[in-house]
Amino acid sequence: ERRTGNRLYCQSALTQIAVLQIVKESQQQHGLRHGDFQRYRGYCSRRLRRLRKTLNFKMGNRHKFTGKKVTEEILSDNRYLLLILMDAERAWSYAMQLKQEANTEPRKRFHLLSRLRKAVKHAEELERLCESNRVDAKTKLEAQAYMAYLTGMLRFEHQEWKAAMEAFNKCKTIYEKLANAFTEEQAVLYNQRVEEISPNIRYCAYNIGDQSAMNELMQMRLRSGGTEGLLAEKLEALITQTRAKQAATMSEVEWRGRTVPVKIDKVRIFLLGLADNEAAIVQAENEETKERLFESLLSECRDAIQAVREDLKPDQKQREHSLENDSGKVSNIQYLHSYLTYIKLSTAIKRNESMAKSLQKALLQQQRSEEDGKRTPRPQDLIRLYDIILQNLVELTQLPGLEEDKNFQKEIGLKTLVYKAYRCFFIAQSYVLVKKWSEALVLYERVLKYACEVQSGAGAYTNSLKELPDVQDLITQVNAEKYSLQAAAILDANDTHETESPSQVKDGKPLSERFETFCLDPSLVSKQVNLVHFPPGFQPIPCKPLFFDLALNHVAFPPLEDKVEQKAKSGLTGYIKGIFGFKS
Repeated sequence: ERRTGNRLYCQSALTQIAVLQIVKESQQQHGLRHGDFQRYRGYCSRRLRRLRKTLNFKMGNRHKFTGKKVTEEILSDNRYLLLILMDAERAWSYAMQLKQEANTEPRKRFHLLSRLRKAVKHAEELERLCESNRVDAKTKLEAQAYMAYLTGMLRFEHQEWKAAMEAFNKCKTIYEKLANAFTEEQAVLYNQRVEEISPNIRYCAYNIGDQSAMNELMQMRLRSGGTEGLLAEKLEALITQTRAKQAATMSEVEWRGRTVPVKIDKVRIFLLGLADNEAAIVQAENEETKERLFESLLSECRDAIQAVREDLKPDQKQREHSLENDSGKVSNIQYLHSYLTYIKLSTAIKRNESMAKSLQKALLQQQRSEEDGKRTPRPQDLIRLYDIILQNLVELTQLPGLEEDKNFQKEIGLKTLVYKAYRCFFIAQSYVLVKKWSEALVLYERVLKYACEVQSGAGAYTNSLKELPDVQDLITQVNAEKYSLQAAAILDANDTHETESPSQVKDGKPLSERFETFCLDPSLVSKQVNLVHFPPGFQPIPCKPLFFDLALNHVAFPPLEDKVEQKAKSGLTGYIKGIFGFKS
C-alpha cells in the first residue's frame, strides 16, 4: 500500500482507482462546497504538476514542449490514471466556471462548450486505458460511468436531448449496479450521483415529448427548493415557458362574481401557477421549506402587481376617477389590481399565521429550548405577528371595488375579531410573566368577548373561517388560564405577606437604626455590611456665647489733669538735666 496526500492507493497485481470517491472528495475539499469552480480548477492544476514531477512525466521543459501519452505499458502505477482524471476534472471545472460567467457574457458559451469537449476527450482516454487487462473490473465500470456522465453533460448543453438521455441512463445504470454490489458506506456516493442525474433525465424526457416528466420536475422544485448545478436555470426557464404556453389560452379571471379580462402576460403566468404554489405550501415537509415557498409566492405576486401598475400609468385620469359613470364599478384593470393585492395580503396573513403556529409550538417546548441554550420564544414575538396580520386585514377592507361588498366586509370583520382575540390572549400571557394579575384577567375577559362575537356572527361564514384558528379551543384555553391566574395571584399575595422583612431591608437603613425590627438581611454576612452611617452626618450644636459690656457707658474715670500738666512743664530743661544726671 502507498499513501499519497490524504488518499490511499493500492499497488497490487491489478491497477485500481476509486474514480468517483477521488472526484467527490477533491470537489468538496477545494471549493465546490461553495460553488467556487475557479478554486477547484486551480487545485487540479497544482495536483497535475505535482503528479508529473513525482512520476517524472513532464511535457518537455520551459523552452520546448514534448508531448507524452499514457500507455498501457506504464499502467502498473495507478497515478498515471490519476493524471488523466485530473485533466478531465480541470477541463470540466473550467467549463462550469465559464457557465457562471456566461450569464453576463454570452460569448463565453463557445469557450464553455470547447472545454466540455476537452473533458469528454480526457474521459474517453481514461475509459480506453481502463479497458486494459491490468485494470480491475470496478475501475473499468467507474471509468465508463464517468465517461457517460461527461458525455451526457456535453449533449445536454448542445440540447441533444435523446443522446443526453441515453448517456445519463447509462451512467445511472452503472452506478446503481455498483451501489448494489458493495457495502452501504460505499454505496452512499453512488446513490448520491444517481440522485444528481435523475432531474437531468426527466428534463431530457420532457423535451423529447414525455409530458409526465414535467409534473415530476415541478414537484421536485416545489418540495426541495429547486435543483442545483447545470439543470437549475434551464428548469426555471422551462417552467416559465410552460406556463407561458398555458397563459396564451387564458383570457379572463373570475373573482367575487365579477369576470375581469387579463391581458398582461406576467399576470397570466402568475395566476396559472398560483394553485400549484399553494398546493406545494400545503404539502411542505418542514417550516423552512414552507417559509421559502411563501417568500417565492409573494415575490411573484409583487412582480405581477408592478406589471399592472405600469399598465395603469398611461390612464392616470381614469385611475383617479375610478368609478365608471354608467355602472358605478371600478375599471377592470383597477379591479384586477385589487384582486392581486388581495392575493398578496392573504398570502402574507397565511405566512404570519404559519410563523405564529411554529412559535406557539416552541412556547410549549420552552423548557427544552432553555436546556439547549437557544433563545426562548416569548409571547411578545407572537403579539408582533398578530399586529401585522391585523394591519393586513385593515388594508383588505380598503381595496378599491370592495367598499360596498357587505359580505366581504363582514367576513373580514369576523377574521379581525379572531386575530384580535389571539392577540389579546398573548398580551395577557406576557402580563402573567411579569405577575400583573389584574391586567391579565381583564385581557382574558376581552378574549372571551371577542370569541363570543365570532361565534354569534359566524353562521353564514363558516366555510370562510375554516382556515382560521379554532375559537372554541381558545375559549377552553382561556377558561383554564383564568383559574390558573387566580390561583397564582392568591399564592403570590400570601408570599408577599410572609416575606415583608426583605422589603424593609431595601429601604437602605443601617443596622444601628433598626434594632427594634427583625428582618433577614443577607448583607450582614457579606463584606459590605451596613452597620452605621459613615462618615456621620452634620448635627447642630450650641455656639460659643457672646458677651456685651453694657456698664462701660455708665462708668466715671478719675481726673488726670495734674499728670498731663506736669508732663507739659518738663521740656528742654528737663531733657538736659536728664542727660547730665540731674534729676529733681
